Amino acid sequence: MRKILLILLLVSALAAGIFVAFYLKVPVLPPAPERKVFIRTFEESRYQLVVEGNPYIIKGVCYNPIPIGKNHEYDWWSDPHKPWLVDGALMQEIGINTVRFYQAGQNQEAVKAVIADLYQQHGIRTIMGNWLGFWEYPCPFYGDKDFQERVTKEVLEMVRLYKDEPGILLWVLGNENNYSCLGHVNPWSNEEIDKEPDPQKQKKMRLRIYYTFVNDLARQIHEIDPDHPVALGNGELIGLEDAKEYAPDIDLVASIIYRGKTFGNLFKSLKFSFDRPLFLAEFGADCYDAYKKEEDQNMQAFFLESQWRQIYQHLATSDSGEGNCLGGVMFEWTDEWWKHQEASPDGWTVHDTGSNWSNGSYYFDIKAEGNKNMNEEWFGLVGLSEEIENGINKRIPRKAYYVIRDFWKNPDLNPEKRKKK
Repeated sequence: MRKILLILLLVSALAAGIFVAFYLKVPVLPPAPERKVFIRTFEESRYQLVVEGNPYIIKGVCYNPIPIGKNHEYDWWSDPHKPWLVDGALMQEIGINTVRFYQAGQNQEAVKAVIADLYQQHGIRTIMGNWLGFWEYPCPFYGDKDFQERVTKEVLEMVRLYKDEPGILLWVLGNENNYSCLGHVNPWSNEEIDKEPDPQKQKKMRLRIYYTFVNDLARQIHEIDPDHPVALGNGELIGLEDAKEYAPDIDLVASIIYRGKTFGNLFKSLKFSFDRPLFLAEFGADCYDAYKKEEDQNMQAFFLESQWRQIYQHLATSDSGEGNCLGGVMFEWTDEWWKHQEASPDGWTVHDTGSNWSNGSYYFDIKAEGNKNMNEEWFGLVGLSEEIENGINKRIPRKAYYVIRDFWKNPDLNPEKRKKK
């Protein structure tokens, strides 16, 4: 009897809808088309990235192919030798499906060509980012309306230019810009903040201003481009309690994480601080042992395989984790020889072994002098040779390249358990 009543109610509702549409001339709208790229939500805050109807795990690298002897100002996008074609083939062989660009180059047609070549020839999609003026001298003035308007214009122009490129996957706003709110890197202020005597309240004010600005950008991007999600580039999870309040229009978090072998409580903590899906927008390990003062490809491969195992354990399809991870983007594809002596062109042709900073989570070489064990010029999954091949520095895949390739082909999430058997 209950089933009959339910059927009658449904028929009545349908008839009423047809009556209203016909006699009151209200149009019956077709179902909204499915977005090209979107995030599917499951129970218990589990998320999955979907691209053209299929589940998609981000298996990527940060890509900035600066040749030996050049620095970050080099316009590689316009390089006539097209290094991305050589790199794209190597990436495709390992299973990389995504590259992350921190910011688009100035030559718009060249940028479009790179995005198209990587996607059409190698099936590699692009995550496009924008620094949001983070590295401007003397500092990013997020509390200044003119600065906000200028950055907004630049970001929205980027979206309009590249949103229809078939290879675009999603947008990332910023990188570790939240650190500027805490006064760690590129600190900024304004009159309102300066009047507040409490340093902790000052930080909260900066976070409110910054995340509100990012949220406004995300909202405007959604209006222009509903087909691609917008991510918040964030150093660790710092400040995300404030992002929860001030940036509700953000679709996902793009976190920059260097925690060594594991990511610890990262995935669970995110659910409490800012319940959004996450992809690791920058993580990895260098391959130079600062303590032994020698290259150590085994060390790099060990850390990267362990990190990818954690990523897979926290995918929505895994039973063992939080289910809020969408994948990751390793730092980085090739070594960058210019980084240690950035201001000296003579240093750009030297593969420096001087360490830039310390991180105890990378414990193999933490006993290096001053505990400085992180070597910025040695993070490449692929090394560079001074030998020129096809007009570019010859690429030399490291052990990690093959280890990650094998892991992606057959992800083993419990290697220790198998060893005990």
